[in-house]
Amino acid sequence: MCVGVPAKVLRIDGFSALVDVMGSQMNVGIIFVPEVKIGDYVIVHAGQAMSIIDEQYAKESLEEWRKLVDARRDG
Repeated sequence: MCVGVPAKVLRIDGFSALVDVMGSQMNVGIIFVPEVKIGDYVIVHAGQAMSIIDEQYAKESLEEWRKLVDARRDG
């Protein structure tokens, strides 16, 4: 099973971008989404932005990810 996480694009530098994933920042490749812009949300898998997604969907997905992380931490 492949799992991607939503991330917000903070900065673009050539074929990579700095993104925020639940408060953590990392650089990812953007070769599959060359049209991405700063402020867009993308799905990140294996260090690559795979697709651009709707902001509302990204925020809802991040809430669900946060619940999973919190449940794992508390459980």
